[in-house]
Amino acid sequence: MSQVLQCADRQLDLTCPQVMGILNVTPDSFSDGGLFISVDAALIQARKMVAEAAAIIDVGGESTRPGATAVSEQEELDRVAPVVEAIARELPVIVSVDTSKARVMSEAVALGAGLINDVRALRGPGALQAASDAGVPVCLMHMAGDDPRSMQEDPHYVDVVDDIIRFLRGRIQACEAAGIPASQLLIDPGFGFGKRVAHNLLIVQRLHEFLSLDKPLLIGVSRKSTIGAVLDRAADERLPGSLALATMACQEGANIIRAHDVAATVDAVKMCHAVMTAS
Repeated sequence: MSQVLQCADRQLDLTCPQVMGILNVTPDSFSDGGLFISVDAALIQARKMVAEAAAIIDVGGESTRPGATAVSEQEELDRVAPVVEAIARELPVIVSVDTSKARVMSEAVALGAGLINDVRALRGPGALQAASDAGVPVCLMHMAGDDPRSMQEDPHYVDVVDDIIRFLRGRIQACEAAGIPASQLLIDPGFGFGKRVAHNLLIVQRLHEFLSLDKPLLIGVSRKSTIGAVLDRAADERLPGSLALATMACQEGANIIRAHDVAATVDAVKMCHAVMTAS
């Protein structure tokens, strides 16, 4: 696995764990829906996350929570494009676009995005070709089924970690066949996407097994419902649980932690890395 990832005109250092700040420009995301739907509000939040040492800002224009309303390609593009363009123009940070739609991928990259983050692992219409043409790294995430709106209806696995590894290996092969270099692929086991609480806990416990795929490993645990289930906490009370999972993920080999609370997560990740590399 390469220790430096080229994301358009910026480089991502993977010799230590990095934090990806979440920027949802949606009215209905589970934790921060409606807070950053204007370009000005989104840019203020992006500046804050950069000041807190986020290495990546992940911009998403369609909620992927269970039961969320589908968004048209044009509406998602209208939400995402001006925010991606503004951040890429004004801030010294890698911009990621969180989308499954081919046109949104292409136009976001043209506006300065340096990473594509797809919860459907490029299974959507035209997504493989769009990502191949874009020429930037792609994160492939596992999700049960192909629709976030129904993913939690009846998730079941023979062995959750083995099943996800098998799925991701197949998507890696599909990407390479489509002309996407192996060095530009990242993986995400999809914590919370079509998994029960027990599945999610096992993913973190056995996260090191995903290192067998020899790809940078991203995981998003921030404020997820599993934390609420275990700790009986509302979404805005889940920071301690989020930091516990982020720290454990780093210990298990995660390279990128996707988080809402950037400053606290950066501190937790730095402290964990310092202990792991002490001599």
